[in-house]
Parts: sequence; structure tokens; C-alpha cells
Amino acid sequence: LKLEMPTMNLDREVAVLATVPVVVQSLKRCAVTWQKLISRVLEEQQKKVPQGNGPLAEIDLWREKNATFSALAEQMKLPEVQKILEILQKAEPKFTGDLQMVLSDLKKHHMEAQDSAKFLSTLERHLKNLSTGSGVDVMSHTIPSLLNGLRLVWIMSRCYNKDERMVPFLERISWEISARVRRVVDLQTLFQQDIAAAKKKITEAKNTLEQWKKSYFTTCIRVEESGCKRYWKFDVKRLFEKTDYMVSICQDLYDIFQVTEELHNIFIPELITVTENPKAIDELRREVNIIISPMEDLTFDPFSMETARDWAFVMEEFREDVTVETVKQIFAQNLKDPPRYKNHPPVAGAISWSRSLSQRLQHTITRFQEEEELLASERGKEVKQKYLQVVKKMEEYEQQKYHQWRERTEQMLPLLLKDTLLTVTSAIEEPVTTKKSVCFTLNFPPEILEIITEAKYMEQLGLPVPEMARYMALQEDKYLRYTSKLKAMLDRYHKLMEIMNEAETKLLDQYVQELWRILKSGHKRVTWKAVGIGEFILQCTQTIGKLELLVHQIHNISEDISSKLESIESTNLFKFPRSKNGDEHPGAKEFFDYVKCEQAKEVEQLVRKYSAIPQLLIEVERRVASTNSGKSPKLASYYAYWENRIFQVLTQLIVKNLQTFNAAIVANVPLLQIEAVLSVTGITLQPDASEIEKMTLQSIQDCVEVTKHFVRWMHGTCIECPPQRVKADEVVTFSFYSDVSQSPLIIEQAVLIAQNVHKLLASLSKCLNQWSRYDLLWKSDKDTVLERLAAEKPACVIFDEQLQFYMKIAQEVTQQPLIIDEQFIRLQLAPLASAVQENAKSWVMSLGKLLNELVREDLFSLRDEIQVG
Repeated sequence: LKLEMPTMNLDREVAVLATVPVVVQSLKRCAVTWQKLISRVLEEQQKKVPQGNGPLAEIDLWREKNATFSALAEQMKLPEVQKILEILQKAEPKFTGDLQMVLSDLKKHHMEAQDSAKFLSTLERHLKNLSTGSGVDVMSHTIPSLLNGLRLVWIMSRCYNKDERMVPFLERISWEISARVRRVVDLQTLFQQDIAAAKKKITEAKNTLEQWKKSYFTTCIRVEESGCKRYWKFDVKRLFEKTDYMVSICQDLYDIFQVTEELHNIFIPELITVTENPKAIDELRREVNIIISPMEDLTFDPFSMETARDWAFVMEEFREDVTVETVKQIFAQNLKDPPRYKNHPPVAGAISWSRSLSQRLQHTITRFQEEEELLASERGKEVKQKYLQVVKKMEEYEQQKYHQWRERTEQMLPLLLKDTLLTVTSAIEEPVTTKKSVCFTLNFPPEILEIITEAKYMEQLGLPVPEMARYMALQEDKYLRYTSKLKAMLDRYHKLMEIMNEAETKLLDQYVQELWRILKSGHKRVTWKAVGIGEFILQCTQTIGKLELLVHQIHNISEDISSKLESIESTNLFKFPRSKNGDEHPGAKEFFDYVKCEQAKEVEQLVRKYSAIPQLLIEVERRVASTNSGKSPKLASYYAYWENRIFQVLTQLIVKNLQTFNAAIVANVPLLQIEAVLSVTGITLQPDASEIEKMTLQSIQDCVEVTKHFVRWMHGTCIECPPQRVKADEVVTFSFYSDVSQSPLIIEQAVLIAQNVHKLLASLSKCLNQWSRYDLLWKSDKDTVLERLAAEKPACVIFDEQLQFYMKIAQEVTQQPLIIDEQFIRLQLAPLASAVQENAKSWVMSLGKLLNELVREDLFSLRDEIQVG
């Protein structure tokens, strides 16, 4: 496009040229030509539409407009054109008014085209991906970016931010996405592909369509959140009606492939495992392929909303065909072990399952028959024929199941009702001591409950039930009550027998035998068709209740006896005296006397507890044998049981106390003290080792002899045995001492204590050996030594050495440790040290006295010599 320019010379000033009429008229003709050209171009561009349905055509249109308007606008900016406009404006201002309006329109449309082309060009890359990108998944990733770009265009553009611009552009994008999905999901090639690949394509296409709608609404929210006052409130139906319909078609196609895959993967492998007939497998494959064959030969576009009714017709036919085929295969697959509803019995459950499949088919065929076109088609006739064959097989299956159950029920039920109520796991004639191994169990045949349940469901199914089975079904609640009460009664019985020990079982043998007599009738006589079942349960329950009460009373008494025995067993027979003033401990004799005295106090308490036990056993006798003599023959074994328990407790009492005493001996905590002294025979312990060992053994003996205070009972009674006169002057009291003292555990502990004390005393004696280096102090004859020195009259140096030697001993002794703690004994060395020190000082005094005498004698001799001289 090129503006026509005047041929005259316009070099003079504007004001001068504006006064020349010829020039003005020529320029006016030129201006009119411009106005017509620009008006025509504006009109032509306004009428132009995009050459295509896609969004790229819209971009191309705006680019073309921008190029056209730019060409005119650039020419209008030329200096010559601007000078012409100035001349006309000066010469005839009214004339230029129309031209200015046209130029204003040009500027406005140029700005719009320029703005639109610029901003839409930012979307070109995304739109090309949408149109020609490889793979539908590329579209899914492109859509969010594209809509985000559109959001920025809406916010930033001055012209492309109106509904009349954005809605048509969004429609073009929607068309492009739909067209791309159509090309990908091509039914002509789709059904020729692998099922997995086809499902993947359909899924990607469906996801793309859904992504388009989801991203749109996400962008709407982001536009509002951006603070822009112009929201996206577009007509959703215009944008998504077609794509939503395509989503539903994609879902239908996916369902078709899914069902086809399931028919192949589920039924064909199952058939392969149960048949060796390859023809049956091929036939099944053929039937599955026939189901989807109509999809491959469609004469219309399924994605077009105009053919929605045709597609619905195809899908309905497919669903009916699939339903019949699926039900047929489910029936064949589960024929031998049909799935059942919860609580349904086997036979009635199988019939219910078969009928549910039949009803499912019936519902399908009923809907099928409502569509005359479907029923009249060749495919419809095939489906109906297949339906009739399947239903016939189901009816034959139900009849067979029912007649087999009726025949079996009429034979089995009378035999089952002859069973007794109870069974036992071992013979009733076993000895009393093994009664705990005898276990009664409920003997209610589960087949009876199954027959009752089958009968109830058979009636619900409208099938006739044998008279005896109907009677049992009416009595179901009664039999359930019987079984519940019998279980509860047997649980009580077994729990009761479990809590009774062997001694109690023997003690209550009479009561147990009575209970057994009653239970035997349920094992041998009372059957499930007897009328006395309730009376039998009541009699058993009452007898068990009486025995439970008696056992409970005996257990209470047993707990009292056990409490006393536990108290006896836990008694401390070795209570030690406390140290005096913290570090001072009692001597050996004082220590063992204290232990013996405390033992005597404890024995009084022990005997008092022991003497109370016979009275408790007499209380048991009163409740079991209705006597209170303490010597009932019925309780002889029970008396013996407790006497044995007492023996065990007394044995443990002595063993534990000896163990405690031994632990105290070897622990490094002093309990008593002894002294090391200097006697005539030398250094010794006081008291000496033999006396300490003797006192220890006596303490052990005193502990064991505690059991002499526990008098034995007379045989078969709980009465203490009176003293027996053996000789005229000897009376013997029978106690537990003779048996307890022979216990290997007690003997072992006594020997261990004696050995530990002996080792300890030997160790202490060894500690005294270091004092043997001072033996010369008391073993040398002092008078003889002094006489020899007096006769020899040694030099003073010799005396000095001797004096230093004994004075050093006296000093050395004071630096020795005076206390040794080893295990439970503290050894006091102070008396020994004092004696050694006194002996050393005595030697010093004696030597000093001798030296004094010798020196005086020499002094006097010297004096006499001096006087004589």
C-alpha cells in the first residue's frame, strides 16, 4: 500500500503555500485519496477472519493486520505527508476534520494489532507444541504453561484483555486440543494395537482433556489472586462442553479395553488349567473378540456430540454382550466352589449365587429388550440366544443342588439326633489321681446347625423343606440355648477341676464321683432328641455349684495355712547384735549368745503359728466329713499332704537361714571381734581358733535343733504325737528334727560354713606370723644374757647398740596397724602390741641398770687407784 503524493514543488514555507489556491486544491485532492485508501484498508482488515480453527491462525491474522497498519502508519509519518497536513490545516481547518478522524481510527487499530501480535507471539511456542508436539503427554505439560502465558497477556495487554477477545481464543485452544486427541485416539488403528498400548493412549488423551479444564480453573483463581480487577468469568459451556464429552468417550473406550483385558486374563487362563480341549479355548477367544468387533467398524465419529445417540447405542450393546459373557464365565469358573454371602450355608448359598447371576442377566436383558433396535439386530439375537443357554444351565444347577441336599438331609438328620450330649477324651474308669486328664466336650454335631440354616434359607428361596428339617429349624433357639448352657457348664467343670490340686482331688473324691455319675448320663444316655436335656443341664449345674462352693471354702482355709507356712519359712533365725559405739563389736561368746537368745524368741512365735494349723484342718474336716476330730479317715491323705508341706517349709527355713549365715560370714562386714595376745606359749588368738570353731558349730546345731519344737502328727491325723517313754527314765518326743537334720542341703550348708570359718581363722593366724620376729623379747632368758654381759664387761658401744635395738622395737610396734578386718571378724592387735612394747622397754631398763652398775664399779676402781697414787 502506497500513498499518492502531489507532483508540485512544496519547498516554500507552510504559511506561504497555504495562501496559494492552486496548491491547496491539489493537496485537497491528494488528501481525499489518502482518506479513501485508509478507510478501505480499515474496512477490509475488519472483515478479515483467521484462516483456520486453531489458535495459530489467530496469531497469523494479527500479524497480517499489524503489517498492513504499520505500512500506512509509517507513510503518514513521512515529512512530506506531515507538511501537506500542516498546509491543509492552516488553509482549510474544517476540511481536515474527516481526514483526522480516519487517521485516528488507523492509529487505534494499529495499536491494537501491534499489541495483540506482540503478546500473542509469546504463546506461539506453546501453541505449536499443542498442535504438532510429539506425544499427548507433551500437551499435558504444555497446557499449564500456555494458560499461565494467557494470564500474563490478560493482565499486561492493553487490547487483548476483554471477554470478546479472550473467549474466542480459548475456544480455538479447546478446538486444537480436541483435534489432537482425535488424531491420537483413532479407532481405525486403536483396536489393532496391543491392549496395554491402547489403554495408555486413551489414558493420556483423557488426562490431557481433564488437564485443560483443571488448568483453566487454576488460572481463574490466579487471575483473581493477582489483584487484577478483570476476572475470568467466561462461559464454561462454550469452552468445555465438547471436551467434557470427549472425556466421557475416552472413559468408555478405556472401559472397553479394560473389560476385554479382564476377559482374556481372567477366564482364558482359568479354562486352560481345567481343560485339555484347545477348541474350547479358541472358541472363548473368538467370543471375546466378537464383543469388541463393532467398535472397529464405526461409520461415525464417536467424539462428535451430534452422534452421541449412535455412540450410546453401541455402548449399550457392548455392555449387554459383556454382561452375558462375563456371567457365563463366572458361572463356569465357580461352579464347583461358588462364592457365598456371609452366613449363607453351602447349598442354599450356591443356589442364591446362581440366582443372583440369573437376576443380573435378567435385568440386563430387560433393558436390552426396551431398545427394539438392539433386539432386532443380528448381534442382539446372538446375545439373546446366549442368555437363554446360560439361564438354562443355571436352572439345572439349582435343581441338582437342591435334590442332593434334600436326599442327604432326610438320611442324616435322624442319625445325628441319636448322638449323646457329651464325649470324653479318656476312660471314666481311670484312677482318681488322673481325673484332671479326663475332659468332657460338647458333642453337638455341626451338621445339625448347617441343616437348620440350610432349611431356613431354602424356605426363603421358595423351595420345599423336609418336615423334620423344618421342625429342627423351628427349634433352633432351643438347641442354641442348650449348647450355650452346656458349654458354660463344661467350662465351669473344667475350670473347677483345673484349680484343684491332687490332694484336694483325693479329699473331695466322694463329691467328684457324684458329679461324674451325673455327667456319665450325658455321655451314655441323653441324646439330642431326648426331652430331659434341660433337666440334665440343671442337675449338672447345681452339682458343680455345690462343689465350687466347697472348693472355694477349702481354698480360703488353704490360703490361711499357706500364709502361716510362708511366715515360718521367711523367719530370720540369725539376728546379729549391733556394734557398740560404731566401731566396737561384741566378742565371740557375746555374739553367739545373742544369736541363740534371739533364736529362742523367734521359736516361740514359730511354734504358735505351727500349733494353729491343726485347727484350720479340723475346719476343713467339718466342711467335708461333718466331723471335727482331727483324725477323720476321709482326710488322712489331706493331713499327710500338709504334713509334707510343713516338712518342706522347715527344711527351707533351715537351709535359707544357714545360707544367710554363710553369706554374713564371707561378707567383708565385721560382726564380732577377737584379740591377739602374748601368752606363755607365744602369740595366740583370744578366744583361740578351736573355741571359735566350736561356737560356730554350736550355732549351726542350735539352728537345726529349732525343728525339735515342731512335733509330728500321729499317723492319719493332724493331732500332735504325745511324748513316748522309751526307757524308765527316757522320754522321746517325735519332731521334724530327725528328718530335717538329714537333709543333704542342710548338711552341705553346715560343712560349707565350717570350712569358711576354718579358712578365715587360718588366714588370721597367718597375719600374726609377722610378729614372730619379736620372739627374742620373751623367748631369751634375760638373766642369763645379763650375767654373760656382766662377766664379759663389753665396751659401752655394745651397750649402746643393744639399747638402740630394743628402743627401735618399742617405737616400731607403735606404728603397726592395730585392727585387721577380714570377713565377719575384726582382729584387735592392741593387746599384743602393748605386750611387745612392754617387753622391749623391760630389756632397755635391764640393760641400763647393768651398764650403770658396771660403770659405777669402774668409776670406784679408778677412784681407788687415784687415791693410792
